[in-house]
Amino acid sequence: MEQHISFEEAVRIACGNDPRYTPPAYEFVRDALHVAARKFRGDGPDKNVSGQEILEGLRIHAINEFGPMAQFTLEEWGVRRGEDVGNIVYNLIDCSYFGKMEGDSIEDFKDGFSFEEAFTRPFLPSNRAAAKGGAQ
Repeated sequence: MEQHISFEEAVRIACGNDPRYTPPAYEFVRDALHVAARKFRGDGPDKNVSGQEILEGLRIHAINEFGPMAQFTLEEWGVRRGEDVGNIVYNLIDCSYFGKMEGDSIEDFKDGFSFEEAFTRPFLPSNRAAAKGGAQ
């Protein structure tokens, strides 16, 4: 039976057990999960989303919230790759804040995308813009 604890208590326990990630990282991943649930499952109560869908929610949320500073901000919180997101999700599962479905695995967060490319590419000038403004 799942124990219901507050998010703040879950984060306190998770940070005590795994100090690699800061409290804002946990909050951001929780919010990214909600972004993913809306994108992939529609409105209404949050439904189970896959690890890859959570990563996509994180990518969207980070770009919308932090723009070109997304990668830097996430790195400051200890989040550098998909596996870090998985660790945060599973730390919250271990605290009984999140639940998991049969078949869910921390392995679902591997090989999602390159954080450097995902958070840099959207802010690079396009080839056409670079050609117009580039050196002649």
